[in-house]
This record gives sequence, structure tokens and C-alpha cells, in this order.
Amino acid sequence: MTQVFYASRFFGAMTLAAGIDAGVFGPASRERVLIVSGNDPIPEIALPLHETPGYAALRERFSRVLVWNDVIAPLHPADWKPRAIETPLLSRMFHETLGLPHIEELILESIVVPPARVLAGLFKDYPITVYSDGLMAHSPTRDPLPREIIGRVERLLHLDLVPGVDPLLLTEYDVPSQPLPPGTFADVVGRVAVACGPQPEGEAVILGQYLSALGILTPDDEFRLHADMVKAVVARGHRTIVFKPHPACGKHQGRELTRLATGLGATLVTAPEDVPAEVLFATRRVSLVVSCFSTGLMTARRFFGLPVATVGTQLLLERLAPYENSNRVPVTIVDATVPRLEADGSLTDPIVSDVKGLVDAVAYCMQSAAHPELRDAAQAYVKAHGPVRYFKKKRLEVLGLIEKPASPPPPPPKTGLARLKQIVKG
Repeated sequence: MTQVFYASRFFGAMTLAAGIDAGVFGPASRERVLIVSGNDPIPEIALPLHETPGYAALRERFSRVLVWNDVIAPLHPADWKPRAIETPLLSRMFHETLGLPHIEELILESIVVPPARVLAGLFKDYPITVYSDGLMAHSPTRDPLPREIIGRVERLLHLDLVPGVDPLLLTEYDVPSQPLPPGTFADVVGRVAVACGPQPEGEAVILGQYLSALGILTPDDEFRLHADMVKAVVARGHRTIVFKPHPACGKHQGRELTRLATGLGATLVTAPEDVPAEVLFATRRVSLVVSCFSTGLMTARRFFGLPVATVGTQLLLERLAPYENSNRVPVTIVDATVPRLEADGSLTDPIVSDVKGLVDAVAYCMQSAAHPELRDAAQAYVKAHGPVRYFKKKRLEVLGLIEKPASPPPPPPKTGLARLKQIVKG
């Protein structure tokens, strides 16, 4: 029997390795096949996950690797999905051509979107384990899932990134969540760091985010956000900075930020694109890790004990649209739990005390129909704290969590003389 794993990011591959080492996928005697895909806009120019230097530390856990890009070429993994009429034929074909006659379990990420959703549809009738891709697992499920898929999902595996706050992903389908032991993930990262070799050094690490591609910010806004991080880090007294761009971002922002840092009397170097941010945390003790709402802020603090700070969450809370955007909960969690790095280099501690109550309230406002059980929590939080910046007043009014403003009284009826004057004036 064969277990089929799928990963599109190195972070996910490390999470899978940690789960295997922790024994959550059973004994090592069975065949384990890893399907990888490159979902970058132009995957042909990106280094495949299994060819990156760090993969050497993960290789022994999998019997073989299949590249989904090659299987469906020239189609793009993030876009392609078969038509319903094609699925039975393609399912038989992929079982044979990929050498997967007897599948015991599918282990997938991001099941609401391709390619994971496509794999779940092609390889039918097998139980599914979903593993989280970071803070996004704390958001409610973005889109409804067909019964033929969700009926097979048995559990959600996740890293315990926010103590006391369980993931909301798939909870409306009564899928139980299971945290991975934190020590196994840190151990896997340590081995990957050895395989990756020496990394750039700096007092502070800035984690870039690729928000313009999602339509959340314009490219100029995104650059200004990263520039604000550099300026604030320098204002705090750090003179050597490592910029870790988002894997889909490319090198252009790193070059521009290097020039900016030089003008401020600091040195900025760009970390390799194919090296996970966690490797930078494992190889040396940095003084500060800065980002907007990257999952890396949580892994740095939770698994490596590093100081972290956020910049720009207020902007993101305003720009995210629609309100149901799945990034809203990650932004909310970071804003509520991570110190804010101000322009003058000072740190402002978050003031939210009930993080779980806040997350439940935001989640209810995002997906009230899917999570009616969270209404009481949302009412209690809004009553205690008011319509703070994590909510939109109009949405709170529509959901009945705050009272609608009283309508202005109708104008008094006009007298006959007033009507006559209006007619004459017209």
C-alpha cells in the first residue's frame, strides 16, 4: 500500500517530514510517494522543490518523487482542473502512468484550490489527511467543498503556531485537528539548515511578502511596506540586515532595498530564494525578525525563541477585500499577538488579551453561515470591546452584532403653499 503526499512549498515538505518523524503517518515500512508542484507564475524558471539544496535532508523519508508540472505539462498546476466528464478516464490513466495502483492515504495541502483539490478528485475513494500551510489554517474554510471530497477527510495536521487557538479550517465539517509535536519540526529544520550550508548573516531578518500578486497591495505599496521595515529596523539600531523575499517575489525588491539600506548607513543582503526562512532562524541567533503577517514570525518565536515584530498590519486590515479574504485571520492574529515596530524603531506591545475570542469573532463575521456556533463568542467579544479595527461596522450591523443607527425622521409634509412655491420655482 502507498501513501501519497503532496507539497508545493518547502515549508510544507518540512511539515510533512516532521509528521513522518513524529509517527503520525504510521510505520515506515509502507511506500511513500511525494508529489511536488511548482505553482509560481513561471514555474519553468524556478528550481523544483526536490532539487533545492535543503531537500537532501528530507529525501530518505520518501520512496520516490513525482513532479506534477511534468505530468500535466504544458498546463499550469494552479489553474488546471479536469472537467467532470474527463475525471474517470484521467483517474485510471494517472493511477497507471504514475505507478499508484493501491493508494492507502492522500496527504494534501490547501485542499480548497488546485492542485490539491484536483488530486483529491482524481484519486477517489481514499482517506485524506489535510496538513496546514501555516497561519491560514486558522481561517474558516474559504469555499464549500463537495461531499465526495470532504467526506473522506479524516484529520487536519498543523503546527501549534498560536497556543490556545486551534485552527478553524474544516471545522464546519467536523474534521478534527491534530497538532504536531513542536520538537520534531525544529529538528527537521536543523537538518535542512545543515544541508543548505552557510547562509547570509545579519542582526535582523526581514521576511518579504508577495501581496501585490494577490491584488491586496499595488507593487509600489508593497515596496513601500518593505522599505518601511528597513527604515524601522535601522532606526532601532541594526546595521546588518538579511532580506528573505517571498518565494514568488523574485530578486528585484532585494536590489532596491539594498540601495535603500546603503543610503541609511546599513548593509542589506538578500537570502537565497530556495532556502526556507526557518533555516535562517536555525543557523544563528538574530536580534529581531520583522514582517507584516508572515507565518515565519510565528515559527521564529514559537520554535526558535527569537524576538519578532510586525509592520503594516493596520494597512492590510483596511485593504483586505472582500471581508471573507482568508488572509484576514492571519493578519488579525499577528496584529493581536506580535509587537509593532514603529517608524522610530520603538516597539509597541499588542493590547489584545482574548486572542481566541477575537479570532472566533472575526471568523464568524467572515463566514457566519458556516459557523453559526461562533455567534455567541462574536457577540460577547463585540459587546466587551466594541467595533474595533478588526471589524467593519456595516457587517456588524448586518449580522446584528451592533445596533443600526437610527434612521433620520422623514421630512414634514409640505403645505399647499409650499407645493405652489415649488411649482412656480420649477
